[in-house]
Amino acid sequence: MAQVLLEKVSKVYDGGVEAVKDADLNIKDKEFMVIVGPSGCGKSTTLRMIAGLEDVTFGKLSIADRVVNDIPPKDRDIAMVFQNYALYPHMTVFQNMAFGLKLRKYPKDEIQKRVDQAADMLGIKELLKRKPKALSGGQRQRVALGRAIVRNPKAFLFDEPLSNLDAKLRVTTRAELKALHQRLQTTSIYVTHDQAEAMTLGDRICVMYNGEIQQVDAPMKVYDNPVNRFVAGFLGTPPMNFFDGKIEFKDGRFSFVSPSGSIEIPDAVKIGKEYDGKSVTLGIRPEHIYCDPDKSSHLSPIKAAAKVIEPLGDRKDVYFDTTASVRFIANLDPHTKIAVDEIIDVYFDTSRIHLFEPGETGKNICRC
Repeated sequence: MAQVLLEKVSKVYDGGVEAVKDADLNIKDKEFMVIVGPSGCGKSTTLRMIAGLEDVTFGKLSIADRVVNDIPPKDRDIAMVFQNYALYPHMTVFQNMAFGLKLRKYPKDEIQKRVDQAADMLGIKELLKRKPKALSGGQRQRVALGRAIVRNPKAFLFDEPLSNLDAKLRVTTRAELKALHQRLQTTSIYVTHDQAEAMTLGDRICVMYNGEIQQVDAPMKVYDNPVNRFVAGFLGTPPMNFFDGKIEFKDGRFSFVSPSGSIEIPDAVKIGKEYDGKSVTLGIRPEHIYCDPDKSSHLSPIKAAAKVIEPLGDRKDVYFDTTASVRFIANLDPHTKIAVDEIIDVYFDTSRIHLFEPGETGKNICRC
């Protein structure tokens, strides 16, 4: 068991390319931390530095209170599960799982015991005599997990381990991974670009963008209270809607004014008078937009035309265009009656809006 601590950690490649910039991250003992972000954001580089597969250019990296900047991977007492499983094709499942223990000169009876326990835990005991080519993708991933588990390491590192599985298997394996962590209680660091994996697996999530850590917190806290526009737009399916406009303070009340319409800002959304007249971006999630004015007591309507309607069983996603031709999406009740090109009043739950300074990573000015 181990705390993993990154203090001002940076990775600079030849030519001055800075892949990770001044990363400060405290991963607690027994925590499941998910590092999430788009391709090229630096998340895999961060994981590889923790594993020792990439050198740390600047900063300090510690595992279990030991600085490991100059410690080779084999001496860090971590186990890594890769995206492509990295199984030896000429070895059986048993041999693959036992290989690391044999290298470390464990006794045969201890190896047998550890492999049997891991195989039982993962439900692959009947596969121990097979070779990887005879296994499905899900079975291979379990073998890769088993190979890590038998090591009983201080920390598990996962590099997009579910990305090669089909959609249904990803969901079931995700649940198994979470149950496995709850059982083993080993510090786990998991890298993914899939926000659903991040939201469901992580005790906390670390959102990265352009090599920098944007926000670290419990998944729902990040979802409900994003620190900036990038985080707000990255988490959520469909993503948050954004509208450009400005703040207006009149008769003691704040309003958001845009070509698509004006929205009164409730007192619960705290913003300062210094923003009066300034350009901002309003964000609102699709699930906080309604066609029924009785859904909330904090509603503000705008006129919009339904352009695309997607029935999804449990909900109906409707893409609207405002009178200013700004497109947004709403998650509506699946039984909502609406036709393509129909112009209706669409209601925003103003108690759930966010206001961001201009720019891709503009800060959330009403963040509580």
